[in-house]
Amino acid sequence: MLRVPAHLRERALGMLQGGVRTADVARAINCNVRTARRLRQRYRETGWTADCPHSGRPRVTTPAQDRYIRTSHLRDRYRMATTTARVTPGTHNPSINAQTVRNRLREAGLRASCRPVVRQVLTRHHRQQRCLWAQTHRRWIRQDWQKVLFTDESRFCLTRGDGRICVYRRRNERYTEACTLERDRFGGGGSVMVWGGVSQHHRTELVVIAGNLNAVRKREDILLPHVIPFLQAHPDMTLQHDNATSHTAHSVRDFLQDRNVSVLPWPAKSPDLNPIEHVWDLLDRRVRARAIPPRSVWELAGAVVEEWVTSHSKNWQIWCSP
Repeated sequence: MLRVPAHLRERALGMLQGGVRTADVARAINCNVRTARRLRQRYRETGWTADCPHSGRPRVTTPAQDRYIRTSHLRDRYRMATTTARVTPGTHNPSINAQTVRNRLREAGLRASCRPVVRQVLTRHHRQQRCLWAQTHRRWIRQDWQKVLFTDESRFCLTRGDGRICVYRRRNERYTEACTLERDRFGGGGSVMVWGGVSQHHRTELVVIAGNLNAVRKREDILLPHVIPFLQAHPDMTLQHDNATSHTAHSVRDFLQDRNVSVLPWPAKSPDLNPIEHVWDLLDRRVRARAIPPRSVWELAGAVVEEWVTSHSKNWQIWCSP
C-alpha cells in the first residue's frame, strides 16, 4: 500500500485532535483504519508524524575500502570504475559493483563526466620562454596594449558541430528521428578563411583568403596592401602575429625589417591569448544568428565581411579590450 503523504498526515492528525472518529479519518485520507491509529500513537510517543529513521540498505564497503577507492582514483585520474570494483572485495560478495565505486567517488566529490583539458606538449625551453615573455610584459598598462595591432587568420565553415547542442529525450529514444541531427563529421559544405587585425580603437579591412596562405601570399596579399598602409597611418602601432610558417618565413621577416615594422615577440607554442579570437567567435555567432543563414561559400564570405564592417564601434572596443 502507498505511504500517506506528509500533508495528509497533518490533515488526519488535525481531524483526530478535533474529535473525528478514526474510521472517518481513514476514509477521508483513503487509508486503513490501523494506519490512522498508528499515526495518532506515533504522535503521542514522538511528537511528530514523520517516519522514524531507518538504517537503509547496508553498505557493502567498509570505511577503509571507501578511502582506498578515493585514494586510488585521486592517484590515477583515468582509472576505470570497473577496474577498482574488480580488485575490491565486498562485505557480502567476492567483489563490488562498478556503480558502487561511482557512488563512493560521487560522495567524495569526484565525477567521471568531466573531459580532460587538452594542452600543448611543452618542453623546458618552451616554459622558460613563456615565463620570460610574461615577465617582460607584466608591467604593461592599457595604453601600452592599445598600441598593438593583433592579427590572425580564422576559418568559417558552413556546417559545424561544436558539441554544445543538447536534446531532451526519453529512454530508448536515442535513434529516433526527432532526437538525431544530421551533421558532416568533417565540416563539409565548404569553408572560408579570412584575415583581420584589431586594436583598441582601430581595425583593418577583412581579407578573404582563397586557398592556403603561404609566405608569398602573406607578403603580397596581406602585408603590402593592408598592414603596411595601416602602420604608416598609425606609426606608433606594433604588429602582432603568431608563429605560423607563413608569418615566420625569412622572406616575411626581411620584408617587415626593411620597412621598419615593429613586431611583438611571440613565444613558440604560446597560450592563445590573442583578443581577436573573441572577435572571431562573435562574428561566427552573428553569422549563424542571421534570419537567413548563408547556404554557399560565397554567401558565407559576404556575411562574414558584412558583420565585420557593420559591427558597432562601442561593441568593437569591448571585444578588443585587453
